[in-house]
Amino acid sequence: MASQKDIANRFPITGALMLATLMNTLDSTIANVALPHMQGSVSAAADQIVWVLTSYIIATAIMTPLSGWLSMKIGRKTMFLASISGFTMASILCGIATSLPELVIFRLLQGVAGASLMPLSQTTMLDIYPQRLIPRVMSIWSAAVILGPIIGPTLGGWLTENLSWRWVFYINVPIGILAFVGIWTFMDRDDGGRERPFDFLGFGALVLFIGGFQLLVDRGPSQDWFDSKEIWIETAICLAGLWIFIVQTMTAEHPFFHRDLVKDGNFVGTTLFGMFVGVLLFSTSALLPSMMQNLMGYSALQAGVASVTRGLGSLIAFLAVPMLVVRFGPRMVLLVGILLSSLALWQMGQFDLSMTPTPIEIAGFVQGLGTGLLFAPLNTLAYAKLAPIHRTEGTVVATMARSLGSSAGISLLQAMLIRDAATTHSGLSEHITATDPVLRWALPQMFNLQSGPGLGALNGEISRQGSMISYDALFSGMAIGCLLLAPSLLLLKPPKSLPSSAPEMVAD
Repeated sequence: MASQKDIANRFPITGALMLATLMNTLDSTIANVALPHMQGSVSAAADQIVWVLTSYIIATAIMTPLSGWLSMKIGRKTMFLASISGFTMASILCGIATSLPELVIFRLLQGVAGASLMPLSQTTMLDIYPQRLIPRVMSIWSAAVILGPIIGPTLGGWLTENLSWRWVFYINVPIGILAFVGIWTFMDRDDGGRERPFDFLGFGALVLFIGGFQLLVDRGPSQDWFDSKEIWIETAICLAGLWIFIVQTMTAEHPFFHRDLVKDGNFVGTTLFGMFVGVLLFSTSALLPSMMQNLMGYSALQAGVASVTRGLGSLIAFLAVPMLVVRFGPRMVLLVGILLSSLALWQMGQFDLSMTPTPIEIAGFVQGLGTGLLFAPLNTLAYAKLAPIHRTEGTVVATMARSLGSSAGISLLQAMLIRDAATTHSGLSEHITATDPVLRWALPQMFNLQSGPGLGALNGEISRQGSMISYDALFSGMAIGCLLLAPSLLLLKPPKSLPSSAPEMVAD
């Protein structure tokens, strides 16, 4: 419960919470357009630089369920101050990193520190405002959540282009300082000491499973999968963690996640659905900026501007979805979201190297609309029959599943791109010979087959064309995969009445 001081200072506290939330959500997209610049700076391969994204997502997913318990133990204000200062310091460390291992470790620290900012901000807002103002207040707070993904790509592109990629992390410093000062000054102290029983064995097993699984999908492609001892070890760690977690959940008096969650068919179905959505949709926001910069010659700023429409589409859907769910029901809105998302991926499957930014912007807007229509209906169906006491815990589980799907999707799809591009390059180049008179006559002088520079330029163009073919094939396959999710909606039972107290789930 909020103290009288917190209620009296609700407006400055709200401002500080929105800054902290904005700082956290901004980092979910701002680094995407800077990845090619980071890759060159730290001498990383294309499949390695995505660890900068996946490490942050995984750390956030792991730390989120622990943050609620910690806030009750040490106090909410202390937790906020530690999280904000930790996130800000980790941002500085990311900015001064000189190697890929350093950058990945510091991004892990960023994810660990920032995991509590969004759920604790939402909980605090619910505490300090009267019930009649909650819908309006949560809409204002949600604006900060939505604003991050909208301005992130453009801001990241501008900073990278005019300063350096390091400033996509340094930008958090002034925001973090303002949020820290606001919480320190206006929020009342909470001594904590109210922690519930915590299943450390279950939590440790879950960390083991998630860590082993992410290493498996990250390292598998480069290590030739199960021809490598390392991959077998990581698989064993992953399976051992999963087994221990399942046994502990089934037998412990106070399991890490309540057993009732598994008994709810709607909750299990929507959680799995959200995980596949993470694999199919969120990974595109990481893949497209690299495609634009590496294949089409876009600057970081141009790639960022072209990515803004996705956030605008999500914003429009976010504003419209409450009315749509009431009018048409959650399953129909979900179906429309799936169809729009599939359409966007099909449009991406038609990309070519000679196009203008317009097709990218249109496909991004359609995908933003589709993605924005998915999460509120998923939430409605997930909590239709779940006991209110399990809703907070259910939100944590669903968020973890979606984050795990997103991080695994980024790693696996990037590996598929690299593999398919190499195969396509081989297929294209086998038809080119230096003695072919037709090619010698038809090719421009810059691709002169009789000179080393000409052959190098031609090889580079073949690589570029092969990579574009691989992107198109990947996006087309994802469009089909997204459509295949539609029949699963029949397994989800619509609620008799729409729950008004289910927590909001915001798409990153």
